[in-house]
Amino acid sequence: MTRDADDRPALFDRRRGDREIEEASRLAPAATRAVESRGRARAEPADPYRTAFERDRDRILHSKAFRRLKHKTQVFLNPDGDHYVTRLTHTLNVAQVGRSIAVALGLNEPLTEAICLGHDIGHAPFGHTGEEALTPYVDGEWQHAIHGVRVVEELEPLNLTVEVLDGIRQSSWRNDPPPFTPEGWVCRYADRIAYLAHDVQDAVRAGVLTVDDVPARFTAVFGPPGPAWIDAMVGEVIAASRQAGEVTMHPERREVMHQLRTWMFDRVYLREEARRQSQRAVRVIQDLVEWFAANPGEVPVASRAADADDLQAAVDHVAGMTDQYAIRAHDERFRPAGLY
Repeated sequence: MTRDADDRPALFDRRRGDREIEEASRLAPAATRAVESRGRARAEPADPYRTAFERDRDRILHSKAFRRLKHKTQVFLNPDGDHYVTRLTHTLNVAQVGRSIAVALGLNEPLTEAICLGHDIGHAPFGHTGEEALTPYVDGEWQHAIHGVRVVEELEPLNLTVEVLDGIRQSSWRNDPPPFTPEGWVCRYADRIAYLAHDVQDAVRAGVLTVDDVPARFTAVFGPPGPAWIDAMVGEVIAASRQAGEVTMHPERREVMHQLRTWMFDRVYLREEARRQSQRAVRVIQDLVEWFAANPGEVPVASRAADADDLQAAVDHVAGMTDQYAIRAHDERFRPAGLY
């Protein structure tokens, strides 16, 4: 093998144990180390090359549920253009933002990436409208983050570590308690930073907003809409977290970010045209759930978990659909009847 001037091999044989040793000295004291993982529901032999969290990241990337994200809505339903963000590109953006924060703070990068890549894996078709449409069929509220854990545990069992499962479940700010790892907290911030930055760009692209519509109180803090927001918000998280010793933002900056999110809901997510589209999407999803619940033999085996009754199996199946598949399935069953 070719060697360099220091008589070292050109390539190293870095195995799992080597990287676990490196984690012990390289990562910050608050970081989650792979050797300290709480483990998996089903014990399995360690991988010779990958740490437990690297293995989880790879399992999520290669899953069918992850691939389906490329045809699931982020904000705009069936957008006319190639550059609008989908649930998959959003997820990749979140993973990039999360890794940037994790690297800067000395946190576990593979764990952060695994949580970020899995945080939306349970999303229904048509974005958050899908959550609204599926809620009547479950106890409480149907949430994509909670369903994401069901996906990777029951529907496409990946046997992920406790840390990754917790990060996926608690990636939503609505869910308490918060993540028990700092890497899970990174995902919460990375998700919000990513969608605020790219959703405003999509809204401008769609003609829903102009750059001048964004209030000065936001641009004064975070700069012009788009990539500058990512840089500014990531920098705020890093600076505040180093000072506090935990993943956070300074309260006044976090409040501005929350206000920006509220403004985006008013001007983009809940605008009149979006509400009209949402009503149609709710109709599609609920028609399909009720049809599959009444015709349980039509639910694919892969969509039926061992603990699922007919209604739960229908909900799981419809929740896993892409936008296009849901529309096509609805057309096949209801368009001839003239329902829309």
